[in-house]
Amino acid sequence: MARLKDLYKSKVTAAMKEKYGYTSIMAVPRLQKIVISMGLGKAIQDKKFMDLAIKDMATISGQKPLICKAKKSVSNFKVREGEKTGLKVTLRKERMFEFLDRLINLAIPRVKDFRGLNPNGFDGMGNYSMGLDEQSVFAEIDPAKIEHQQGMNITFVTTANTNNEGRELLRLFGMPFKS
Repeated sequence: MARLKDLYKSKVTAAMKEKYGYTSIMAVPRLQKIVISMGLGKAIQDKKFMDLAIKDMATISGQKPLICKAKKSVSNFKVREGEKTGLKVTLRKERMFEFLDRLINLAIPRVKDFRGLNPNGFDGMGNYSMGLDEQSVFAEIDPAKIEHQQGMNITFVTTANTNNEGRELLRLFGMPFKS
């Protein structure tokens, strides 16, 4: 069983019940899924760029990414409808907890000039989004083999009803928010 799943069952649920006064264990907010996405505008000109991004995202997440296509044509960005412009991966259950553990304990500490995550990245419903500028912060990626630096967005979808509940849930998991 993933280490953070044990932490959730043993400590996080008890702390959330005490702080917010939940009567049932099922009312305690939990992490539903983590969505990792990459926008690949460069892939339109260079097809090799898409293959490298797919390989990197599969290495980081542990599962094959879904290729996203453009819904509309935008002439300013030289994008036509149906072109491959992005990747996304949805992690649930064990893989989600393992990825969260690697993100908190290995990847985030490797970010240069890191001063904490922005606590205002919540959407009003308890879901949190953050961005990374490069994929090389993950230990699975060999920095010597990277041809293009590629950023990514990571969204944590929770069952929390408010931003404060979602922030407290992620903080108890060990997310390093700015104070």
